[in-house]
Amino acid sequence: MGRGILSGIRVADFSRVLAGPYATMMLADFGADVVKIEAPSGDDTRHWRPPVDAHGRSTYFGSVNRNKRSVVLDLADAAGLAEARRLAASADVVVENFRAGVMERFGLAYPDVREANPGVVYCSITGFGTGEGAALAGYDLLVQAIGGLMSITGDPDGEPAKAGVALVDVIAGQNALAGILLALRERDRTGLGQLVEVNLLQSLLSALTNQAAGTLATGVAPTRLGNQHPSIAPYALYRAADRELVIAVGNDKQFAALAGVLGGGTLATDARFASNAARVEHRDELRARIETRLAAASAAHWVAALTAVGVPAGLVNDVAEALAFAEALGLEPVAEIARAGADGGTSRTVANPIGLSAAGADYRSPPPGLDEHAGADWLPPS
Repeated sequence: MGRGILSGIRVADFSRVLAGPYATMMLADFGADVVKIEAPSGDDTRHWRPPVDAHGRSTYFGSVNRNKRSVVLDLADAAGLAEARRLAASADVVVENFRAGVMERFGLAYPDVREANPGVVYCSITGFGTGEGAALAGYDLLVQAIGGLMSITGDPDGEPAKAGVALVDVIAGQNALAGILLALRERDRTGLGQLVEVNLLQSLLSALTNQAAGTLATGVAPTRLGNQHPSIAPYALYRAADRELVIAVGNDKQFAALAGVLGGGTLATDARFASNAARVEHRDELRARIETRLAAASAAHWVAALTAVGVPAGLVNDVAEALAFAEALGLEPVAEIARAGADGGTSRTVANPIGLSAAGADYRSPPPGLDEHAGADWLPPS
C-alpha cells in the first residue's frame, strides 16, 4: 500500500455505513493505508442489497470502501480488543462513528488513544453531537427531517421530501475529510494530534447556506417551492413537447437570450419580467408563458438552442444518462479496478471528484471482502 500524497499515513477506520467510510475512502484514494475494522458480521452495508454487482456483493458497500484493507476484530473479545488498541496506538488517524459511550467502554475514546499516541488525529462522527443530542439516532432520513431539509424539498402542495441519496451523510463525510486534513496540517507544525468532531445536524445546517441565512436575517422560514428557486426566476423544471428540461437563468442578459430563442415577442419587454425581482414575483405567469413556447419542440432541441446562446439548460437525466453525459464531456467519472483472485473481473465505482495536477487519486484495490486481510501486515509488532 502507499502511493500518493498521503502515502505513509495510516488510518484505523472503525466507522460503518456511509459518512465515515466515505471520508476514509477519500483518504485512501490519495494513498493513505486504511485498515477497516469490522465486526464479525461485517459493515451493515454489506447486507444492504439489492442492488449487487456481478459477484453478488452489495453495491452500497462497494461505493465507499475501495482501496481499504478489511480486518475482523470482535471488540467484545479480549484478544480482538487488544489488537484494536495496538492499531489505534500506531495510527496517524482514527475514525469512528459509534453510538455515544461505545468507544469509551472499550478504552478506545480519544483521551485513551491520545495517551498512547499524542500525534493521533481522532475523528468522531455523530448524529447530533455529544451533548443533549448524544442519545439520538443519527440516521440520514431523520436528520433531513429534523434539520429542515425536508421542509424545503418537494412540491408546495405535496408532502415534505428527502433527497434521493443520503446527502447529509455524504456532506458530513466531506466535512470529516476536511477536518482530518486540517488536523494533519497542524500536526506538521506542532507534532501533536487533536480531536476532530463532525455531526450530521450541523453539517446539514451549514449546507443550507442561503436558506439558513435568509431565515436568520428575516426570522421567516422558507417553504417548499418544488423545483423553483426562492430568489431567482426562471430557474426551474419546465415541460417541453416530450420531456422535462431545466432552465437556470441567473441574470437579465440570460433572460433576454432566453426570450430571443423562445420567440417570446413581448416576453423580454413585459414589465412583469423586466427584472429578476419582478420575475420572482410573477413566476407563475412567467412559467405559463415559457411552457407554452417549449411545447412546440423537444427538450433536446431547446437545450441545444439555449446552450448555444449562453443560457444554462439541461435535460433531466437519470443516473445512467448522467454518467454517460460526464463521459461525453471527457470527465472520466468511473474508476475501474481489476479484481485479483479466482473470480477476477473488474470493480467499477464512481471516481474521486478531487483533481490534483501532481498527485491525483490512485485506484489500487477494489472494495475488500470481509476479513480479507486477516494475517497481513496491518498490525504493528508488539
